[in-house]
Amino acid sequence: MWKGRFSKPTADLVQRYGESVSYDWRLFRQDIAGSIAHARAQLKAGLLNREEFDAIESGLKDILKDIEEGNFTWSRELEDVHMNIESELTRRIGAPGAKLHTARSRNDQVATDTRLYCRTEIDEILEKVEKSGISGVLLFGIPAHKDERGSQAYAPGGITQRAVRWIKAHYPGLVCIVDVCLCEYTSHGHCGLVQGDCILNDETLPLLCQMSVSLARAGADMIAPSDMMDGHVAAIREALDESGFAQIPIMAYSAKFASAYYGPFREAAHSAPGFGDRKSYQMDPANGKEAIREIETDIEEGADIVMVKPALAYLDVLKEASLTFRLPLAVYNVSGEYAMVKAAAANGWIDERKIVTENLTAMKRAGAKIIITYHALDMAAWLEEEAAGK
Repeated sequence: MWKGRFSKPTADLVQRYGESVSYDWRLFRQDIAGSIAHARAQLKAGLLNREEFDAIESGLKDILKDIEEGNFTWSRELEDVHMNIESELTRRIGAPGAKLHTARSRNDQVATDTRLYCRTEIDEILEKVEKSGISGVLLFGIPAHKDERGSQAYAPGGITQRAVRWIKAHYPGLVCIVDVCLCEYTSHGHCGLVQGDCILNDETLPLLCQMSVSLARAGADMIAPSDMMDGHVAAIREALDESGFAQIPIMAYSAKFASAYYGPFREAAHSAPGFGDRKSYQMDPANGKEAIREIETDIEEGADIVMVKPALAYLDVLKEASLTFRLPLAVYNVSGEYAMVKAAAANGWIDERKIVTENLTAMKRAGAKIIITYHALDMAAWLEEEAAGK
């Protein structure tokens, strides 16, 4: 059943996904609103003039109207909603649309260097990872369509499950860790099911369990729940054990703060909340004591590795955890932290290699045994050069 106030989906979408697919049409509105906001930011930064912005805003609103009336043609060559909308905008209004796309791409590449890889493209990055000596990868999946229940998160043929199978078949030496959360798969962008303005904690747990088991069946080496629902580690541990995956470890995002540092990732993954924020289930940045309690709870529920996220603004929490607990500690050097370094380096303000080395060393010094970072390939190359005396 197709949801939303649209009378019916376009024929192209029906042909692409089938009549039975539940598709939340708010995703189109959310993406168009995000594109308008991005254009407004480009206007403020002087990268677009007023005439170009007006053309973009008008063009995007016209596209939304066509979608609502069933007159939008979906391209078979483009995988997601965002790519289709931007491509259509450029086709309709020409240079301003292309300029918006170029500005967005340049921002992704220079300021954040955070991008999505299609399943058919992942060899591009995995070959580099394997040659570098990096031990493993952490996967996040972005489905071609999203719905209110995040059904593609736990579908046996979901994009992430297919990626896991491919990685384990072609790169068996890489440790394949998979993020477990619904935010990238839901049309509303929250990490759990919602009812009105409320996040449904207990009702979300079975879906997280389904997702974890489906990923373990696909060949995942480790499950990493990042949703921050209460009781999730215990529920996932029980589900894995009952399904014959007692050997699969859990790396819990135990101290995950409601941080502004996640912005570049959310833009790249189109996973920002469609309403409100995540402060009701992620942690208060001012409350370090709660972080230690959350880590302790996850250990009691069966976590094998616990994590602090983000990294740089929370090294005090990481250090305290390293002195309090005996389990391995992971830290996530997130996209906003990465983006600041890349932007400053691109402007010639800092020595990127020295800054990255200093930042990652600080994380290790604070107690991290595992560092998750977008700098991984660069750091691996620098270490190789250092070993070779360069």
